[in-house]
Amino acid sequence: MSDSDREFLSRLAQRNWIILLGLVALSLLWRSAMLTSGILAGGVLALAGFWWLHRGLQQILAQPSPQTARAFQVRYFLRMGALGIILYFLIARLGVHPVGLALGLSVVVINIFCTAIVRFVRHR
Repeated sequence: MSDSDREFLSRLAQRNWIILLGLVALSLLWRSAMLTSGILAGGVLALAGFWWLHRGLQQILAQPSPQTARAFQVRYFLRMGALGIILYFLIARLGVHPVGLALGLSVVVINIFCTAIVRFVRHR
């Protein structure tokens, strides 16, 4: 991975946090603690999933082998299972606001969408 790739991923991770903080700040206008906690929980969960995936991909790219690829696949399913269990507890047990949770879970998607638009406009 080149230095420009690392810098790009670092900036992407920083913007994820900025977008999450912006969404949390906007949610405060609704004065709903459930909405704000949903956005915060979903955002932290999305960023943790992003970090987990990023770390796994770095390991597989550093040592490309069939064993590493198989370990990545196992960790991928573990990650999906863990995220599913956490989402179950957030929705069913804690009663987190579903719209807020969906907004928070969309932080990485919003970031990638905005980054793609900015890059498209710059290189046009």
